Amino acid sequence: MRPRTLYGRYARTAYLFLLPAILFFAAFFYLPIGNVVATSFRTGPMADQWTGLGNYTQALADPAVRHSFLVTVAFSVAVVAGSIVLGLALALAIDQPLKGRVAYRVLLLVPYLTSVAIVGLLWRNILDPELGVLNRVLGSLGLPGQQWLNTAPLLTIAAVTLWQSVGYTMVLFLAGLQGIPETYHEAAKIDGADAWRRFWRITLPLLAPTTLFVSVMAVISGLQAFGQAYIITGGGPGDATDLSVFHIFNVAFRTRDFGYSSAQSVLLLIVIVAFTVIQLRAGRRGEVTY
Repeated sequence: MRPRTLYGRYARTAYLFLLPAILFFAAFFYLPIGNVVATSFRTGPMADQWTGLGNYTQALADPAVRHSFLVTVAFSVAVVAGSIVLGLALALAIDQPLKGRVAYRVLLLVPYLTSVAIVGLLWRNILDPELGVLNRVLGSLGLPGQQWLNTAPLLTIAAVTLWQSVGYTMVLFLAGLQGIPETYHEAAKIDGADAWRRFWRITLPLLAPTTLFVSVMAVISGLQAFGQAYIITGGGPGDATDLSVFHIFNVAFRTRDFGYSSAQSVLLLIVIVAFTVIQLRAGRRGEVTY
């Protein structure tokens, strides 16, 4: 009985330390999600009328909802691809014995530590067609100014998002690179493998867990993106950057249809969970045991 009593004491102590975190998540995470799910089955100005699955069927048949979801998927694909390619390229570059590489890491990580609101305001001013710094630089070089927020606006906000997040991705890949034993590369060199073959045969496979984590986090972040569309483009021009969360925000706070917006939020949550599960399962199937 003594080991069980000791285990019970340890368990009570552990739960006591976990209690603040449990209460925090319950108050600010689980309860709001439950409230959104409950509201999604209601309609009316105050979400006081029961409608059952009416909001869900309306959302699934709404062309605006489908359009915003497709826009969000395209945005997420661009961000995920850019995060993996640029993050890995920067990590490979900084992993080399360069002077001042610590300063480079800090400079690349600073945008990630900056809030989305500040980054959005910064780039909106830079890309402004009339007063923006970028068009002024082009004008000083004798080049015509561009309508940056009207020409390929989705790629523009994806590039801004990538600029902000690539430092974090770089740090993750850098940690993965430094975790690869150098003996693998030395053995490959002895066997006559060049740098390109060592990258494809050793570095990239051993970075598979890091790549999986980066892709999962980038997809989740991309599907939940809001500030970029809200601050930089306002969802425009037209509905070219009408991301899903921005569309839900408009439905909730401009049309005051909280039940309908809640149903869209639940559907988006289901999509995010589904994408995450698919990525994790695909990653596990592709794992290589060493």
